[in-house]
Amino acid sequence: MARKRAVTIHISNKQGVRLENASLTVEQVSKDFLLGSAIAYTFIGNTPYQDWFLERFNAAVFEDEIKWYTTEPKQGQLNYTLADELLEFVRRNQITVRGHNIFWEDPKYTPVWVQNLTDSELKSAVNSRIQSLMSKYKDEFVHWDVNNELLHFNFYEQRLGPNATLEFYRTVHQQDPLATLFLNEFNVVETCDSTSTVDKYIAKIRELKEDGMSMNGIGLEGHFGAPNPPRIRATLDKLATLGLPIWLTEVDISDTFSKETQGIYLEQVLREGFSHPAVDGIMLWSAIRRNKCYRMCLTDPDLNNLPTGDVVDKLLKEWETGVLKGQTDDHGSYSFYGFLGEYKLTASYEGKVIDAAFSLSPSHETKHFSVQL
Repeated sequence: MARKRAVTIHISNKQGVRLENASLTVEQVSKDFLLGSAIAYTFIGNTPYQDWFLERFNAAVFEDEIKWYTTEPKQGQLNYTLADELLEFVRRNQITVRGHNIFWEDPKYTPVWVQNLTDSELKSAVNSRIQSLMSKYKDEFVHWDVNNELLHFNFYEQRLGPNATLEFYRTVHQQDPLATLFLNEFNVVETCDSTSTVDKYIAKIRELKEDGMSMNGIGLEGHFGAPNPPRIRATLDKLATLGLPIWLTEVDISDTFSKETQGIYLEQVLREGFSHPAVDGIMLWSAIRRNKCYRMCLTDPDLNNLPTGDVVDKLLKEWETGVLKGQTDDHGSYSFYGFLGEYKLTASYEGKVIDAAFSLSPSHETKHFSVQL
């Protein structure tokens, strides 16, 4: 399995003699695979909601709080207060956070004042937008969704020319060179949409890469109706041929289904994503805002799990090594298969105790870890 690795721990004394029947406790303390959720302004100061989140997730994305219509609703009136408060939380708790998004090609989600600019004014405004974000948040977000929904909409290309997207990515990369820059699109993995077939997405990515675009991540939103697992698998297989990291960036299930059906369908999607080796992470689009969510909540307003939340908890438990206890064999060794991530080890023998730590990174080879008592 792509998410696990074989491990053999060797216990010996200071002379290198292997110790039989040494006692071991192995505990996974962090996970390599990133599974998270959107959070919104309602998260700020909400300790119960924050605690619920931290018990489950190691990644986050701000639902609206760094989108242009939030940070600059009127020209020149910049306000990053909400983003800063959310960022303070993720920093304090060492949560990986994605940057979503810098530009959105759909004019419906482009500030009205931006739409009313002349072409030259628009060019200046987009450069100011990038400069403002990068000067404030360079190195804070591991990803940037630089241009959102490029296959479906083309506001900036119409106004600034066919190389607008290329320039966006080039400029962002120059100012935040260590961030992974993503395209992000819907209905590539969810359903059959003639505008955004997987082949069209691949063709667009290749076209932009050939033109020198600094784009190195593939975002699949994942706003599902009834999922088709074989289609999901085939789409991921095709995209994986590009050799770029893939994220499911905004996963939810339509609220036209019952909550029980949402849970069933969510489990199908999460299992497909987690089992595919090209997928590096999954974000759930389940931020609670004003006691509701975009389409799919994981809990009720009182933070009691809904069926979707129960699915998440079940899979989180299934996808962790947990705590293992055992003894070394007659070769002084103890072997197991563990999920990728960070581990702590406590070994004891005849009154001597030692604590150690090791990492499991992706590899087909067995990880050998030696400890002396």
